[in-house]
Amino acid sequence: MLQKIWTVESKCRLDEFLRGVLPEVFPQKEVSNSKIRRLIVAGCIFVNGRQCRKPAYILLSKTKVCAELEEDKFFFEKQPEDLDYTLTEQDVLFEDDSIIIVNKPAFLPTEGTIVESRRSMHSCVVEYLWKKNPQLRNPPYAGIMHRLDRETSGVLLFTKNRQVNKAVSDMFANHTAIKTYRAVTTCKPARNKSGHFIIENYIGRVSAKSAKCKIGVLPEGKGGQFAKTEFILVKEKDGLFYFDCRLFTGRTHQIRVHLSGAGYPLLGDELYGGKNFGRIMLHARSLEFPHPVTGEIMKIEAPFPAGFEV
Repeated sequence: MLQKIWTVESKCRLDEFLRGVLPEVFPQKEVSNSKIRRLIVAGCIFVNGRQCRKPAYILLSKTKVCAELEEDKFFFEKQPEDLDYTLTEQDVLFEDDSIIIVNKPAFLPTEGTIVESRRSMHSCVVEYLWKKNPQLRNPPYAGIMHRLDRETSGVLLFTKNRQVNKAVSDMFANHTAIKTYRAVTTCKPARNKSGHFIIENYIGRVSAKSAKCKIGVLPEGKGGQFAKTEFILVKEKDGLFYFDCRLFTGRTHQIRVHLSGAGYPLLGDELYGGKNFGRIMLHARSLEFPHPVTGEIMKIEAPFPAGFEV
């Protein structure tokens, strides 16, 4: 997250002030009035340390204005292929009083953005829980504990009450939750094919802040984070390679970067050298974890979508 702080020189409206300063932060991108309004309404702007959601708020001279910006969310526009999805019992893999685990489809983001009309898995879970409990005055709670990329399908866990948040957060942070994915890849020519390998390195953002987020190998001293993934080749068929991937860490684009670096780019992942396809072929197959209340070891699996099963 990028944080910027300015001091106001003369009296003006908040949205007008941001219209003047934000283009300097993102000189290569269009900062529209609608994006600025969404940024304010979403609660990303602070005036003298207090959150301000009013675009017409009047700023006085020497006022401090702080913007908390997540570039990908700020510049996101609803994409035509975004899924219009409603969660039903069929895609609920497990639910009790503490947690709900769902099978996220591809082309649905995990969480919402400042584009209010955009559906997300989180909003679908809230909607589902509310329909089950229509007597509630306010939307039911659904805590986001981990995330899947927009095109990645599969197992995704949300908490249903805040009392278990720490236990669930700890199990992801300490890697006592075992996440296994199925990946479908191609193979770069002249690469030594291997059926089982582990990749350990440091990765981080290598693209400019004004460009689409791209992760690559990056030394720890330059901000790289340790990443470790185990890969097992399940089958090779018709020029495609089917891998089971176990995450030991949970870095952004980790599997995508590691497979590409090993010469096995994901089918559909053009950002990391993969061939054009209908989607990025990555599916969160299973999640094994201790239940945050009972401690019972659970393993929840999501069925394979078309194209993943061998």
